[in-house]
Amino acid sequence: MAKNKTHEGSGPTQRQLRVGETIRRALSEVLARGDVHDPELNRMSITVGEVRASPDLKIATAFVLPLGGEGRDEVLKLLARNKGELRRQLSKKLVLKFAPDLRFQLDETFDRMDETRRMLAQDVVRRDAEAPDTDVADGDLYDTEASDRDPAAQ
Repeated sequence: MAKNKTHEGSGPTQRQLRVGETIRRALSEVLARGDVHDPELNRMSITVGEVRASPDLKIATAFVLPLGGEGRDEVLKLLARNKGELRRQLSKKLVLKFAPDLRFQLDETFDRMDETRRMLAQDVVRRDAEAPDTDVADGDLYDTEASDRDPAAQ
């Protein structure tokens, strides 16, 4: 049997994306409904931002964040403690040959968005972003919009 060759740096396959999204929806539903028999976990509102499936679909990494961002470490411990029960609940909802092993990581997407907004709000960055679009050609700066309109301007 030929091995499936994947190149380093290549993105996930359509199948990985589809399975990841299916797991994300099912996991979100299980957590929202409180289907796990753990009162500590059930009292928390947890957002499942993304689930990434491994190429063989045997491992699913869920990126989670407690609502409001409070109790990040606690939510990871609670999810890890209930990993087996969550996996059983997912296997009932999913139409997969194997229920994947679940792993949990904090979703830092919102933190990165806040950092990006903070950087874009800096005066230096805003000034550069609002500067006219210029290119360097033969050591001279020229307005690319003018050259796009008039070929003789080049």
